[in-house]
Amino acid sequence: MRTVDITKEPVELFKILKFEGLVNTGGEAKLFIGDGQVLVNGLVETQRRKKIVHGDVIEFRGERLQSRRV
Repeated sequence: MRTVDITKEPVELFKILKFEGLVNTGGEAKLFIGDGQVLVNGLVETQRRKKIVHGDVIEFRGERLQSRRV
């Protein structure tokens, strides 16, 4: 599992996917989220602007990311 450092909370889900290089653009991230291809804390997440906070686990295309406040 990879750790994602966040400096302020909350952070929108699509931004994490984009900034961590799992997708090329924010628009692409929103499409994958809306299509139900992203899990947050083990549940399918379809809210494109879902707020991610410390400790949340994101799963997408075989990658697992855990957010950590720094």
